[in-house]
Order: sequence, then C-alpha cells, then structure tokens
Amino acid sequence: MEHYKESDLEKALKDNMERFLLELGRGFAFVGRQYIIPVGSRNFKVDLVFYHCILKCYVLIDLKRNEIEHYDIGQMNLYLNYFKNEVCMPDDNPPIGIILGAKKDQILMEYALQGITNQLFVARYQLYLPKKEELQAQLNKILNNIETL
Repeated sequence: MEHYKESDLEKALKDNMERFLLELGRGFAFVGRQYIIPVGSRNFKVDLVFYHCILKCYVLIDLKRNEIEHYDIGQMNLYLNYFKNEVCMPDDNPPIGIILGAKKDQILMEYALQGITNQLFVARYQLYLPKKEELQAQLNKILNNIETL
C-alpha cells in the first residue's frame, strides 16, 4: 500500500474541492484548511472547516491517516467547544465535528463518544474502491449468511 501523510489527503481534497463539496451535499461553503484555534498559550489546527448555509452551522473535519484513537475524540470535542464559544454567531446552530480515519475500533469509539453532548461523528474512509472480485466475494459471503438463517 502506498504511504501518504494527512497533509497529502488534505491537499487532494482541496485540489478536488468542487467534487468533494458535491459529495457532501448541498449547502456547504469552504471556510479554511488548517484553521488555527488558539487556546490558552497553544495553537491547534482543524484540518478542514466548512459552513453549512442551510443548517446554519460550522462543520469541522479532522483527517486521520491511521486508526482513529480515543484522544482524537477529545481533541475534536475541544475544537467544537471553541467554535461554539468563540466563532459561532448567536443565530448559528452548534457546530458538527467529523473525524475521518483509515480504521476505527467500533467499541473504542462507543466508549470514547459516550457522554459527549456535541455532535461528533467518526467514520472510516477508503483510499481505493475494492476490486470487483473482492466485492463479489463479500456479497457472496453475505448472501450465504442470509441463506443459513
């Protein structure tokens, strides 16, 4: 598998921004890449920030090259709280956070997200679509499992 950095993924999304926005759906406006969040004496950076004109809220996307970890949830929660208090206008809805990673442990994510009141979502991405043969094998496996029920 080809090695890449998170910045490579960000650049590819930025280079294909129109297609990416169409994938997301109607109403998205690009705000910035590597958006700086100053908290205390430190600066943090959100990979991608959008504003959804229909929902009237910011959408923060953090890209993870590897597996999403529990501390990534806490980091995104910090970003959302900052936006809610420092960036959003009074008539804005609360911001939404999305963490996209190459892998995620479903049980770890359930525990990490439990009790968080912000709208925070975790999803897995794929760099490449599986080959036709792999898709067919997965479909056959699912169909066989259904038949045995």
